[in-house]
Amino acid sequence: MIPHEYIEELVARNDITDVVQGYVQLRHRGRTYTGLCPFHNEKTPSFVVYPETQSFYCFGCGAGGDVITFMKRISNLEYVEAVKALASRVGMPLPEETDAAGKRRSRILSINKDAARFFFEQLNSDAGREARGYWRRRGLSDSTIRRFGLGYAPNSFRDTRDHMRQLGYSDDELIEAGLIRRHEKGHTYDVFRNRVMVPIFDLRGNVIAFGGRNMGDEKPKYLNSPETLAYKKSRTLFAMNIAKRAQSRKYILCEGYMDVISMHQAGFSTAVAGCGTALTSEQVKILSEYADEVVLCYDSDEAGQKATARALSLFANSPVKVSVLNIPDAKDPDEFIQKYGRERFEMLVNGSASAIEYALAKAKKPYDITTPDGRLGYIRDAVGVLAGPLSVTEREVYAGRLAEETDVTKQAILAQVNAAVRARARRSEKERERRLLEEGMGGRIKLQPGQGGRALGVAFAEQQLIGAVIKRPEYFALAADTLREENFLTDDMRAVFSLIRRRYEHGEPFDLASLSSELAPDTVSMIGRILAQNYELTIGEQDVRMYIDRILGSVPESSRAAQRSPDELAAYLQTLREKKS
Repeated sequence: MIPHEYIEELVARNDITDVVQGYVQLRHRGRTYTGLCPFHNEKTPSFVVYPETQSFYCFGCGAGGDVITFMKRISNLEYVEAVKALASRVGMPLPEETDAAGKRRSRILSINKDAARFFFEQLNSDAGREARGYWRRRGLSDSTIRRFGLGYAPNSFRDTRDHMRQLGYSDDELIEAGLIRRHEKGHTYDVFRNRVMVPIFDLRGNVIAFGGRNMGDEKPKYLNSPETLAYKKSRTLFAMNIAKRAQSRKYILCEGYMDVISMHQAGFSTAVAGCGTALTSEQVKILSEYADEVVLCYDSDEAGQKATARALSLFANSPVKVSVLNIPDAKDPDEFIQKYGRERFEMLVNGSASAIEYALAKAKKPYDITTPDGRLGYIRDAVGVLAGPLSVTEREVYAGRLAEETDVTKQAILAQVNAAVRARARRSEKERERRLLEEGMGGRIKLQPGQGGRALGVAFAEQQLIGAVIKRPEYFALAADTLREENFLTDDMRAVFSLIRRRYEHGEPFDLASLSSELAPDTVSMIGRILAQNYELTIGEQDVRMYIDRILGSVPESSRAAQRSPDELAAYLQTLREKKS
């Protein structure tokens, strides 16, 4: 464990408002700061920073916590790594590494770095002749190969393993890093064999994983590292470590590694790609931090069209402008650039269709608009597109274009669009009301089966008590003598109370930053919400006593009896007998 004195100083020197402002544009609102949440896509700010409690909470996605929690989430770090990042930010000496997960993650990063060097060396050895020929046939220069750290995994079941063993890594460590596997008979063997290797970097330039491509027809075509403590596919974009250094804020989102590498060699330095998975909201959020415009550049086959549709839906609530690239006479960007060159591809990128134009073209495709039925079907689907999140001007422009295509008046089309907008607004309002009900007290409190409605009030009192003592630690003395862990109905608040009691008895702090290292992420977010809801309220000693009484009032008589001493129990039973008689 990192000493609590160190955490206290770290939090004191890393004001949460200053840290968050490095990632989120905040607006001062009275005693708080608000902005667009960095953890999900939104257009209306629901992310709030609370300077007095040094906490944050998003009322949209439920993310919450302290400054260390924020650094963990924003940079995809373990607790100790987040502490180190904050320490480096303010020039504090780094804490001694005692966190097991942090040590393992650092070890994986070290393994990947040494493995990448080994693969690069193998590419330039006699054994890598075929692999060098493959990269040449793909049109890659030596400088591009060096820039991306491309390599070759030998055609052997043990060369990589044996080399890494010589560097001091154990088989268990190499298995956790995803470089080797253990056979059911007990022996280990290399995962990547006779494949050209593409290292995957995080935003800070660490090698976190590998993609291995075959050089022939064997399956699978690509073999990727598994997820590890250092690598989460949903939070990683290939080549983002290079693209983020570019001057341009117009990014090109591709389908595969080779498309990206080919584009970078051609001078398109903001090309990036997902890592072996469909685009995720987390990847969209990362792009939104660096890009003002994103050009979707997926393959033209059915899978590529599905990927385009998914990407458009994910970007719908993002401030990023999105357009879609249509690649003629080639299956992918790499092939087009090889056939027609950089200038022709740049013309495609600059002339790419907007998301609205793409959606309208897709709506039109199934219909023969030379027939009345075809025009009606096209208009119906197109109205659905124009009723989406568009500006009034955009609706005017595209309604006019639709009118010209279908020979229907612009006024008639706009009337249908406006009706569809009102219907969508009604549905959204109903959905919002449903969500608010779900997010009410009953929806947020986790009760065990069989616990009745009365228990909701007790569980709410538990949350209020925890929030009060974290905000005002001196109030815990009121609860220390009267409450025990078994008095709590909910598992999460029981765990928090137990941790606070332990720290209280040892004279240690129990502010949110001190607690977050030992609590589940969901529990930390819940505490962030509790602090956010009570931020404007003054909770006094009388309130705390009321919460305690409410919690104790939920304890069955049998449970209370079990807590009494023998003398107290005898007196209690005598009282019951007297009442009965």
